Amino acid sequence: MNKLVQSLMSKVQSLLNARTFGHWTLGIGLLTFIGCAVGPNYKRPPVNAPAAFRGETDISTNSFASLPWWQVFHDDALESLICIALTNNYDLRIAVTRVEQARALAAQARAGFFPQLNYAVTAGGGKNIANNGPSPTGTSGSVFAADANASWEIDLWGRIRRLNESARAQFLASEEARRDVTISLIAQIAQDYFQLLALDNQLEIARQSTNSFGRSLKIFNQRLQGGVASKLETSSAEALMDSAAATIPGLEQQIALQENQLSVLLGQNPGAIVRGSLSLDNETPPEIPAGLPSALLERRPDIREAEQQLRSANAQVGAAKADFFPQLNLTALFGGVSPELAAFTSGGAIAWGIAAGLTGPIFHGGQLRAQYAQARAAREQFALQYQAAVLNAFLEISDSLISREKSAAARVLESHAVTAYQAAVKIAMERYRLGNADYYEVLQEQQLLFPAENSLVQFQLNQLLAVVQLYRALGGGWEMPTAHRTSP
Repeated sequence: MNKLVQSLMSKVQSLLNARTFGHWTLGIGLLTFIGCAVGPNYKRPPVNAPAAFRGETDISTNSFASLPWWQVFHDDALESLICIALTNNYDLRIAVTRVEQARALAAQARAGFFPQLNYAVTAGGGKNIANNGPSPTGTSGSVFAADANASWEIDLWGRIRRLNESARAQFLASEEARRDVTISLIAQIAQDYFQLLALDNQLEIARQSTNSFGRSLKIFNQRLQGGVASKLETSSAEALMDSAAATIPGLEQQIALQENQLSVLLGQNPGAIVRGSLSLDNETPPEIPAGLPSALLERRPDIREAEQQLRSANAQVGAAKADFFPQLNLTALFGGVSPELAAFTSGGAIAWGIAAGLTGPIFHGGQLRAQYAQARAAREQFALQYQAAVLNAFLEISDSLISREKSAAARVLESHAVTAYQAAVKIAMERYRLGNADYYEVLQEQQLLFPAENSLVQFQLNQLLAVVQLYRALGGGWEMPTAHRTSP
C-alpha cells in the first residue's frame, strides 16, 4: 500500500508541475486509467428453470405473451376501456413519476464524474480588525474578493462508477415497475369487464327464471280456478318465483359496484360502463402457447425489476468497499483579493492556487466494516428475492394453464347439462298440460335449470379469467406501439 500511495503522490506531483493543458489532460487520464472498480462485478444468480411449464400440453418457442393486448381481447368496448385506463389511471401515472424521479437520481449520480465548479464574491469593511480578529491599534480596513473554484474527485477505485451503476439500475428497475403496473392494469380491466359480463348474464338468467316460474304460476292458477289443481301447487310456484326475483336486486347491486370499480381504474368518477356487442359465451379463448420457461426471465417485468434491484445492491457492495481506500481530490482556485476596490478592478490582485489531496480512513470504530457487511447482506437479500420472483412466476403460469384446462372441460360438461335441463323443463311442462305429470315434476326441473345456468356462466368466466391471468403471468400486454389503431 505504501508503494501504491508513493506512486500516486509522484503522479500527482508531476501533474502539479505540468504547465500546459495537454499535460493536465494526460496526467488526469493516467490517474483515471490506473483506477479500478473494486467490488464484485454483477452476475445473474442461477435459477432452476423447468424444461416446460406444468399444465402445458404443447411445448412451443412462440409465446402467447408476444401478442399485443388488442389482439387478445376481441371486444371494441374492452379495448376502449384499456386505452382510457392507460391514459388516465392514477396508479400508472404515479409509476411514471417514480420513473422520472429515478431518472433524476441517475443524473445526480453521473454528476460525480465531472468537476464541481463554484464561485464566491465578498466585500466588507471594519474597524479594529486585523487578520479577521480584533486589533488594539484602532485601524480600519476593507476587503474585496472574487474567485472561481473547482474540485474533482478522481475515481481511482471505482466508487463513483459503482454509485452510478447502482443509480442506473434503480432507474431501470423503476421502468420495469412501470411496465408491471401497466400489465396489472390491463389484466385488472379485462378481469373486471368479464366479471361484469358474467353478472349481466346471471341477471338475465334470474329474470328468465322469474318469468319461467311466473308462467308456471299462471298455469297453476288457471287450473286452480278450473278445479283441477290445489292451492299447494300455486303456493309452491309463487314461492319459487319470489325466490328467483329476490336475487335480482342483489345482482343489480353487484353490477353497479363492479361498474364503480371499473370507473375508478379508468381514472373517472363512478358511473355506468358501456358493454360491447359480444356476450360472455361468445368470448372464445384463443390458442395459448406458453413458450419456453427460460424466455420468461427476459420478458416478465417483475423478474426484470428484481434483477435490476439486485444489480443495484451488487454495485453498492463495490461502493462500500471503495470507502476503505484513499480518495484523491484535485482543487483549483482563480480570482482576486484586495483591500482596495481600485486595485481589485485593475487586475493587480490576482490570486490562484492548485492542490491535490489524498484522504483515507484510519479508525472509524468499525463503521466502514459494518457498512460493507450491510451492503453484502442486502445483495444476498435481493438475490433471494430475484430467485423467489422467478419461482413465483413459474407457479402463476402453471396455475393459470391448469385452471384454463380444467375450466374448459367443466364448461363443456355444464353446457351439456344446461341443454339437457332445458329440454327436461320443456318436456315436463308439456306432460303437465296433458295431465301426464304433476306440478312437482315441473317445478323440480325448473329448480335444477336455474343453478345449472349460473354454474355455466361461472365456468365461462373462470376460463376467461384463467386466460387473462396467464397473459399477465407470461409478461404480455404492456407494449403499445405507435402503429396501434385508434381505439373506438
